[in-house]
Amino acid sequence: METLKYHVEIEAPAEKVWDVLWNDRTYSQWTHYFSPGSIMKTDWEVGGKTYFTEATGQNGMVSTIERIEEPKLLVFKHLGELKNGVEDINSDQVKDWNGSLEAYHLEENEGKTTLKVEVDVDISYKEMMDNGFNKGLEVVKQLSEK
Repeated sequence: METLKYHVEIEAPAEKVWDVLWNDRTYSQWTHYFSPGSIMKTDWEVGGKTYFTEATGQNGMVSTIERIEEPKLLVFKHLGELKNGVEDINSDQVKDWNGSLEAYHLEENEGKTTLKVEVDVDISYKEMMDNGFNKGLEVVKQLSEK
């Protein structure tokens, strides 16, 4: 497991960047580079359930919110997979990465926000993550600066 780090400087307040990251209208736009039509469903509770899925909502990741400090910090802990609508958090396949973290840090200074992302991944996913976050965070920047 390796922690990959990404960041982008955005000419917008942290509240606006937070909204672009997590609202239903724009989430699928910036996550398009991971999976077109991506959906995030969450109860917004620490220790609750969060699902990151493809467009049908049947396949993806099962996670929980580890920590939230709106609009400054959101940390997800990945628990397992969703396959054909069925959660898998116990198989040997998911135990290899169960507990990995994905953190979003927003630091505002004089109306500008630095967005930093850290994600724990198996190195075999590095190219996919680099592509998804490098392109996706540019979309976050563009949408936030409108």
